[in-house]
Amino acid sequence: MALLACVLSALGSACVSTPMPDLAVPLPDRWQHGPAGAPVAAMADARWWRALGDRRLDALEEQALGANLDVAQAAARLRAARALSGHAGDSLRPDFHIRTTDPVDPDASASYIVVGFDSVWELGLFGRGTAIHRMARADLQEAKADVGDAELSLAAEVARQWVLLRGAQERASLLGDIRDRRVEQARLIHARQRLQLAMPQEGAQADVDVAKAEMALAEPGEAIATASQALAVLAGRSEPDPDWMRPGATPAAPDLRAEGPPADLIRQRPDIARAQAAVLAAAGALGMAKAAMYPNVAIGGSLVQSTSLAERTQKSTGSIGAFGPLIDIPLFDWGMRRATADAKGELLKAATYAYRKSVLDAVAEVETSLAALEQQRMREQEGERALHALDAVDRATASRHRLGLASGLDVAASQVDRDEMALEVAGARSSRAIDYVAVCKALGGAAGLPSTATAERNP
Repeated sequence: MALLACVLSALGSACVSTPMPDLAVPLPDRWQHGPAGAPVAAMADARWWRALGDRRLDALEEQALGANLDVAQAAARLRAARALSGHAGDSLRPDFHIRTTDPVDPDASASYIVVGFDSVWELGLFGRGTAIHRMARADLQEAKADVGDAELSLAAEVARQWVLLRGAQERASLLGDIRDRRVEQARLIHARQRLQLAMPQEGAQADVDVAKAEMALAEPGEAIATASQALAVLAGRSEPDPDWMRPGATPAAPDLRAEGPPADLIRQRPDIARAQAAVLAAAGALGMAKAAMYPNVAIGGSLVQSTSLAERTQKSTGSIGAFGPLIDIPLFDWGMRRATADAKGELLKAATYAYRKSVLDAVAEVETSLAALEQQRMREQEGERALHALDAVDRATASRHRLGLASGLDVAASQVDRDEMALEVAGARSSRAIDYVAVCKALGGAAGLPSTATAERNP
């Protein structure tokens, strides 16, 4: 009987099997943006933020991955999906039940105890078994993708907020220097006014410049507070770590080189894995809808034993057994099953289109991020060149001042120009680091974080 069931299952699956759609998406052989002549290379380390060279960021990333509540939720859902996935085929295995009842004879002349044992084995014909396993695999793949997405998004946001924090601290320092230069300029101009060597409007303008410099300090102060609070939430803390307020250099983005065609790097993105799982789930749903159009065949058996308890001293016992096929044949439902199968087929097409679009969106995101990263690299490079030139001008002005050929106002003005350019360079460096984070996230964070440990940890 078992052999017959296997043969019938194989034949039924072959008759109505639902093939998986072709998910190939035509992609270019190479990335179009990025440094001229340099390939865009996959990151060798899944912990890609280490390339930013900031040990405090490295420690914060590890802390956040272990304490973030979004990651913990995704990990719990993965454990749930994994537990169910291991029993996906149990519905196609024999089940066993034992029941007892106590029916009452209408003439109240006897009472019975009935013990029944029954078993049903659904054969999973006509593709039903394949569909069940596909849907279970889809649930597991989606849960894995959710964990990967949560970890990748967390790592990227921690790195981004850390760069914003460090950049704001650097801007605050530079703006403080500029404010001090403006105060010195105002002091010198007012001194010249007292000697009637400067016009009144010059002193007023100097006071305006001081006020503007003071106002500019509000922006990095707000950015520091915002970034530190965001980092606290990401790290599962109720308040920012005071150590974060200790100033430090803004992380410098390394040169990113990517080797391999887009197809090799894009497929590791969690959102594409989730879209692929959606296609698998849609194929399973279509398989179930097709199977519903065919007979549902199972093998059943039962054994019932009844004991009469009419008298304490006299008992009668009887038993009966049954074994055979259980067949449910759909005959007529006004075309509902056919319409359901057609609808599931269209939903499978929609899931396939969504997968292809997610791939194209991913490529576009990487290309856009690479282009932005390259523009910021050029901006930072030109800013560094200008800053070196202004350093030379500042040194020359200081030398002229020592020789009595330049005034203190000339020195202060030269220093302000230099600090303002340093502010531009710091902004470009910070923006480039943020764009580097965006590229790493768009590429899927190399092969992904070692999420197995996270997903398997006890709740």
